[in-house]
Amino acid sequence: MDLRFSRLRAATAPLCLLSATPALAETTAEPAGEAQRKSYPAAYNGDAAAAPGGYALSRWAEDWRVMQNPAKRDDPLDRLKFIPLDDDGDVYLTVSGELRLRMNLTTNPNLRDAQAQRQDINRETLGADLHIGPHLRLYGEVSHGGLGGRNLGTPAATLRNDLVLLQHFVEVGADIGSAEVGARYGRQEFTDGPNILVSQRDNNTIRYTLNGFRGWVRGAKARLTVFDLKPTAYGDLGTDDDVIDPARRFSGVTAGFVLPKTTLGGSQLYLDLFAWRRRNLVGTWGGRIGPATRYYAGAQLRGDVGRLGLDWSVNHQWGTFMNQGIDAWQAFLAQTWRIGNGPAKTAPRIGVHVDYASGGGGYGQGKLRNAYAPFGNNIYFSYQLYLTPSNLVAVTPNASFTPFRNARISAEYELAWRDDVHDAVYRANGQPFAGTQNGRGRKIADVVRAQMVWNATPRLTLTGRYEHLMARAALTDAGYRSSDFIAGWISYRF
Repeated sequence: MDLRFSRLRAATAPLCLLSATPALAETTAEPAGEAQRKSYPAAYNGDAAAAPGGYALSRWAEDWRVMQNPAKRDDPLDRLKFIPLDDDGDVYLTVSGELRLRMNLTTNPNLRDAQAQRQDINRETLGADLHIGPHLRLYGEVSHGGLGGRNLGTPAATLRNDLVLLQHFVEVGADIGSAEVGARYGRQEFTDGPNILVSQRDNNTIRYTLNGFRGWVRGAKARLTVFDLKPTAYGDLGTDDDVIDPARRFSGVTAGFVLPKTTLGGSQLYLDLFAWRRRNLVGTWGGRIGPATRYYAGAQLRGDVGRLGLDWSVNHQWGTFMNQGIDAWQAFLAQTWRIGNGPAKTAPRIGVHVDYASGGGGYGQGKLRNAYAPFGNNIYFSYQLYLTPSNLVAVTPNASFTPFRNARISAEYELAWRDDVHDAVYRANGQPFAGTQNGRGRKIADVVRAQMVWNATPRLTLTGRYEHLMARAALTDAGYRSSDFIAGWISYRF
């Protein structure tokens, strides 16, 4: 086995030279602990990476080298996090997995007068992360989604799927001077942007993935990402029916900066600027299907200013849909205020987020002003996925607190209106609630929501959610009803 991996290291020797050559003149002056080089903050580097020895939503964003030390292991499963495949520990395997059991109960599904829907959902995921020296890694992940219950309708392949080769990519990386340079090719999750625009969509049983290339350069204070990706079109049988979607393509560039701590009088803030393009040969608006090219230019500001936590983003969208020009805007302004002097992660907070997504033209009148999120986290607006950032204005006061150790409760009251009363109300899959384009009511709904997340152990998490959506004139004039939603699940990770 050692011989086999020594050959792999030899095959990747040019990557070693790539990082060693620029710093060659400095090696005698630097201490052996050059690994202490400052990197771009992991939580803001586009991968949302976890601290060493911690869990991340994308499992390949975890760093388990700490488990090379037997004294750091608490149980036999910790041994799976660092399995050495050579004598030096330069070649090692990390095994990860998740079991999630979930129940959703929805009254008036699809906001119609109908019997309640119950979804009994299970997800099993297994991943393997092979590191071959400091410059090469291979990652693979498979997942199964099971679904039972009642009044299920026709489940999407993201809810019920026998087996999915969810991710598989090769990644290379090196340090060039003070910068970290890397590239990834294959099927992967992509989250480098505002969560409302791009997300793994963990609410789904089978998460959202794309296929193609992503490259990056990261220094201590600045970073740059370029990408060219096509989404995965999931089937609902085995692994051979999950293919690259030929009709859609997502590409662009994101630049990030750590702002000076003197900004706004004392802060820890991060600014991202992005320019993207999304092509879709089968775009849909107002019952029309045709080619669409949509460009995005935007910015996101995140971080803390004293007790104030900020997550602000704005973007302009333009391009063409069939014979219509596109001219749309989105703005998402979330802020919370930390109460008391306790730790930032556990202190009570109050806040409000104000969200705007332009609407209009979806049914062919003038320019298409409907904003569109490429593959965002729609539960931000509705746990039931009945709202999306298109033709939407929302104001949402909220509060959160820690009732006991490792638990967090959050609650909010959302007020939602249409931006343009001559356009429809849209749901999370981008489809309109049929008939809403004919009414003139502006108020869409009031939404009361609450969630509790309890990390009972580092591996075991319990989550509960409740939502009551009170339909208002924009929905009720078209025959839609109010709805209640309750969900609970247990997730075990290793």
